[in-house]
Amino acid sequence: MDSALSTVGLPIALAIIMFGLGLDLTVRDFRRVGQQPKAVLVALACQLVLLPVVCFGLVLLLDLPPLLGIGMMLLAASPGGTTANLFSHLFRGDVALNITLTAINSIVAIGTLPLITNLAIRWYDQSDSVSMPLVEVVKVFVLILVPVGIGMLVRARSEGFAARMDRPVRIGSAVILALLILGILLDQRENVGDYLADVGLVAALFCAISLVVGYAVPRAFGVADDQAVASSFEIGVHNGTLAIFVAVEVLDSTEISVPAAVYSLLMFPMAALWGTVVSRRIRARSTSQPVAP
Repeated sequence: MDSALSTVGLPIALAIIMFGLGLDLTVRDFRRVGQQPKAVLVALACQLVLLPVVCFGLVLLLDLPPLLGIGMMLLAASPGGTTANLFSHLFRGDVALNITLTAINSIVAIGTLPLITNLAIRWYDQSDSVSMPLVEVVKVFVLILVPVGIGMLVRARSEGFAARMDRPVRIGSAVILALLILGILLDQRENVGDYLADVGLVAALFCAISLVVGYAVPRAFGVADDQAVASSFEIGVHNGTLAIFVAVEVLDSTEISVPAAVYSLLMFPMAALWGTVVSRRIRARSTSQPVAP
């Protein structure tokens, strides 16, 4: 998975998409998120506490080999990926909340990623240890904040242009996403079968649970639909590239990187399917509610 497509093509594509997201954002959106902290707190609790516990349960239940088990826990400890912002944008989530969560998670992961991964290493009685690479934190911030900031600046200076670009940007983002999925599948066609056989079931279950928990738990706490959608994608779309980097470059283990590689392949179609289902349910519920006189 650590190919030119994932290391060069994906960041460039996401930077373009982030610019498009910025066209749909204003400073007021981020102020609103700050004034409604419940969505942030609930999403962080799900991602930092609940999902690692769920992942560990799946690892034990399906009796994964030690290195694959460590790889799954490394993935669970990784913060949300920038691609979560794209899915939230496509399915009418609160993108400002996504960007806020990604920024907070990237900082918090400096401590939580090594903690969770090292606990897994000790559980399996392995000898390596891991720390969060600062360069990856900086990369996430640059990839998100710079193009989003440029897009917001364009909107502030020409709101009419930003409004006209809304539909084309959403369509273009969906096309870019489809091309990325196709490119990743073609690039990894020789390894896809082996990857799926090794860890496909646990990765698919963890992805499905992450997406559902990310939406259902905030809704149970009274969080609005658009913020629950954003939370779902932030929690379900993990930063697989970061997990692969840590596995290969820090822990020097290709096998530990396999769960993140499989998850990266599965999460695109699963997140797209989930977004379609949730958005239809939200629309159906809103149309069925009586209009107040």
